[in-house]
Amino acid sequence: MILETVCVGELQVNCYILALSESAEAIIIDPGEQKDKILRVLARHKLKPIAVINTHGHIDHIGCDDGFAVPVYAHEKDVALLKDSRLNLSDFLSAPLSVKSEIKQLRDGQMLKLAGIELEVIHTPGHTPGGICLLVKAEGRDILFSGDSLFHGSVGRTDFEGADEASLLKSIREKLLILADETVVYPGHGPTTTIGYERKHNPFLT
Repeated sequence: MILETVCVGELQVNCYILALSESAEAIIIDPGEQKDKILRVLARHKLKPIAVINTHGHIDHIGCDDGFAVPVYAHEKDVALLKDSRLNLSDFLSAPLSVKSEIKQLRDGQMLKLAGIELEVIHTPGHTPGGICLLVKAEGRDILFSGDSLFHGSVGRTDFEGADEASLLKSIREKLLILADETVVYPGHGPTTTIGYERKHNPFLT
C-alpha cells in the first residue's frame, strides 16, 4: 500500500495520500493547502484521486477540498463547518471559504470502502462536533489517521466554538485507547506515534 504524508500550509497540516499500488485510485485525507504539492505526489505515483476525506472541518484541513473534482467525505456533524466560513475559521485565518464539492456524510462505525481500501469511521467529537479518526487494517498492522483528536504527546485544541474538552478526552479514552498498542497513529499535525506510547506517556491521558 502507498501511504504518503504531504505537509502543507502555514500550520503544517499532514495531508495523507492512500492507494493500494502505483497507477491506482487514491484517497486524499485533509488537503488543507498547496494543491500543486499534492498533485505532484499523485503524479509521481501515477495515481487518480477519487475521494477527499476530512477528519474535521477547519480551514487548515479543508482548504483544497474543491481542487480535485471528487466527492468530499465528512462526518454529518461537521458538514456545517465545511459550508460556513465562520465555523471553519477561514474568516479569521484566510479568505472566507465554503466547500462547493459534493459532500457525502459519514457516521460513527461506518465502514467506508474507497480505492479498494476499507476505512472504519470513528467519531471522536471534542475538537469539533464531527471530528473523526479513520482506522485502516493493512499488511498486518493497524493504522489510525487521528486528525486533530490525538497527537504525539498531546490532544486537539478545545478553545474553538463547538469544541469541548471533556468530550474529546472521553472520545480518546473510550474509542482510541482501546486499540492495540501497536496501532500506528498518523495525526493531523506533527510526528507519528503509537496508541501504546500515548496510553503510557501522553500527559493529557495519564
